[in-house]
Amino acid sequence: MSGPLAGIRVIDLTQVLFGPFATMLLSDLGAEVIKVERPGLGDIARGNGPIVRGLSTYFLSVNRGKKSITLDLASEPGVEILLKLAESSDVLVENFVPGTMEKLGLSYERVREHNPRIIYVAGSGFGQSGPYANKPAFDIIIQAMGGIMSITGEEGGPPIRPGASYGDIAGGLFLCIAILAALEERNRSGEGQLIDISMLDCQVTVLENAFVRYLNAGEIPRAIGTRHPVTTPFQAFPTRDGYIAVALRGGLRDQWPLFCAAINRIDIIDDPRFQTGSRRTQNYAELEPILTEAMKAKTTQEWVTELEQLGIPCGPVNTIPEVASDPQIAAREMIIEVSHSKAGKFKVANTPFKFSRTPCMVERACPDLGEHTQEVLSQLLVMSNEEINKLKDLRVI
Repeated sequence: MSGPLAGIRVIDLTQVLFGPFATMLLSDLGAEVIKVERPGLGDIARGNGPIVRGLSTYFLSVNRGKKSITLDLASEPGVEILLKLAESSDVLVENFVPGTMEKLGLSYERVREHNPRIIYVAGSGFGQSGPYANKPAFDIIIQAMGGIMSITGEEGGPPIRPGASYGDIAGGLFLCIAILAALEERNRSGEGQLIDISMLDCQVTVLENAFVRYLNAGEIPRAIGTRHPVTTPFQAFPTRDGYIAVALRGGLRDQWPLFCAAINRIDIIDDPRFQTGSRRTQNYAELEPILTEAMKAKTTQEWVTELEQLGIPCGPVNTIPEVASDPQIAAREMIIEVSHSKAGKFKVANTPFKFSRTPCMVERACPDLGEHTQEVLSQLLVMSNEEINKLKDLRVI
């Protein structure tokens, strides 16, 4: 490993998306991530389609670069092995329903007895405290309860789930950030600590603008399509052959006159209803048909060329295939090929981390179930082949 986290070892007890996404980022950054899975079953995401050459591409998308060992944590030998692994590890991450780790005999207090320096991360839907703490949660539940679905979609329409797993991914990002911060603090104090990350909490944090408008201005945010709630135009418009996103700069350098000239509507430049971004937002119902009709006059690429020449921020609304073939994505090497030990080569989205001195190298696909059990037990715990075979016979591994 050559990344900035080279030398950091992570025990990954997470499943599906929230936790695995965070630990994959740590792996991208150079950490050794040991994914602990149930013997014979593994992470339930291994069964999620589409399946290509026997491999779950869903599982691949959030588990690349990790090692996999199988361990029955419902058995005392399995718990003892995990505690031994914790002694030489820096981070332990789990995303079970609160109380599960305690029932397994793997509470923070017990793990800390074996390694006071360990960063123990408990990720869950609602956190380790509060009236909802013991509720199970999935991405759509968190999106629904966190408010994002109420402000996503077209005005007057039903609540819409964003096209990505927003609840899981936002939670995973905060979980990763918290781990990095705790590792830095440990460099000063020499001590580990317990981190409690709630997916619902993370939704409140990322919806900062919606909450601050409600809490301080009394405005109840609602779904308004692709446009911005504060300034206009700042949205996607239909063109002759697709869609384009346009975001005008406002304030003292308001680009409104330039934009009006570009769309051949200089007659509305000085209209008092549209003088500022906020006025245009207030009078959106009158302005929207004018802009929409004007933008249909040219193709997306024609508009991109013309507006970019004027310095007006814009971009095509791309499909996933269009993004995958975009020259900027190619220049940044954001689509790469990785190799799986049994299923061969796959293309995946690359890590966005770019470091000048400690580059992040994504080379391995996701691990096969239990692929590294023998390696980890023999090398890290110095167990003999006889001891490992006995654990296999007992179905501990």
